[in-house]
Amino acid sequence: MGNSKFTESDLRPYIQALKEIKKHILPDAMPEDLLRIMTDLRRQANEGAPREELLPQVFAAVYTAVERALSITPHDAQLLAAAAMAEGRLIELPTGEGKTIAAVFPACLDALTGEGVHVLTFNDYLAKRDALWMEPVYTILGFTVAYIRETSDTDARKAAYAADITYLTAKEAGFDYLREFLAYESSQICRRPFHFAILDEADSILIDEARIPLVISGDIPSRVDMDRRMIATVRSCEKDLHYATDEYSNNISLTEEGIAYIEKSLGLDNLYDENNHDLLSKINVFLQAEFLLKRDVDYIVRDSEVQLVDEFTGRVDKNREWPDGLQAAVELKEGLTPKVHGIVMNRITLRDFLRFYPEFCGMTGTAVDSAYEFYEFYGKMVTVIPPQIPCIRIDHEDRLFANTEAKTNALCEEIETVHLTGRPILIGTHTIRESELLAGKLRFRIPELRILNAKNDEEEAKIIADAGKRSAVTISTNMAGRGVDIRLGG
Repeated sequence: MGNSKFTESDLRPYIQALKEIKKHILPDAMPEDLLRIMTDLRRQANEGAPREELLPQVFAAVYTAVERALSITPHDAQLLAAAAMAEGRLIELPTGEGKTIAAVFPACLDALTGEGVHVLTFNDYLAKRDALWMEPVYTILGFTVAYIRETSDTDARKAAYAADITYLTAKEAGFDYLREFLAYESSQICRRPFHFAILDEADSILIDEARIPLVISGDIPSRVDMDRRMIATVRSCEKDLHYATDEYSNNISLTEEGIAYIEKSLGLDNLYDENNHDLLSKINVFLQAEFLLKRDVDYIVRDSEVQLVDEFTGRVDKNREWPDGLQAAVELKEGLTPKVHGIVMNRITLRDFLRFYPEFCGMTGTAVDSAYEFYEFYGKMVTVIPPQIPCIRIDHEDRLFANTEAKTNALCEEIETVHLTGRPILIGTHTIRESELLAGKLRFRIPELRILNAKNDEEEAKIIADAGKRSAVTISTNMAGRGVDIRLGG
């Protein structure tokens, strides 16, 4: 279905709002003047003044605060995007147009009543970066700002949720909601009631990750027995002879030959006898662990632990484990002792969680392609904001290769050619394994190249900071994808 009917390109209402905003801008206002203005606007908001009446003055104050705090003058595209988000829209604004600053305008508008605004980012790195970057703007206007990361403890989370504006990932917000159901005392509850959310990289949060459940578990002993003979039998199975997978290697099943082979190896009359139900379940789990889940693709092994890699962010997801014994099976595959694992105590999808917010808006550089899904699942229209600066990037035609080796060789030649010109290069890969294989081919020719993936995520800020330097070569999984700005020159 076409997406045009679910997008909004008539910007006249927002252009009118832009004109009103500019009438209220006080270019000579000092920080103390801005604080006084915002204090009065807060009073009006708490006395019931309509948001649409306060918007021009709030946005004008934010405009000047951005100039004072960041020495950046917001441009019209950012103000139009902010006005649309204030109406609850999902806006599409191209990469590099300043969505992080645009989000500050509606955040301040909806923080006037003191009920708390959540800016839901794509990853922990962005939550911290954006909160610290925008903090001087909020401070001038009298707002408090904080951020939450995966490693934040209960006290830090409470303090962050008590701020006027809180930056965190959508997943962390969802997990904090689920943890409330396991709390025995009110002191263990971190959040305040839902009020307003701004979604950064909205298409990823609302579409890509929306159906993956967030799960809270309680500890129970692993139910996967250390049956070495069964493991050895499964490991000796051969593809297409003993087992088969579907086209995308998402599912696996035994063939007739495989069933007979396992029955003979384990001394069974009938693998599918009801008395062998538990054994059959374990065999299927080990088949998945052994042949479907790939190390350095689906998971990494670090500190003697199996840690899942999020397929969308390329980051380790410390809050997730595979269910139904699969986690323990992977641990056995890797020669680790299965640890205590969890029974599901509560779960929710991001799609259902986000509906708890009375209102939310969002922004991304790629919204139009998902406009139908936004409208169908959330009732949200997409507003397309033209860029302030026309894009001059040249998108070349795709190049197709007969096999992976030919593609990799051509890629290495291209990287070397560009590297000699001094231009910094970012190479995106799908998996950790792919990033390391490519680095291995290039390392002896370009010794100073850097790799960014889930294995060295603690070095992320440093690697990204240097990725725009002259002659820099950075190979990354999609960790350095959405929302990450790499400045030319470093």
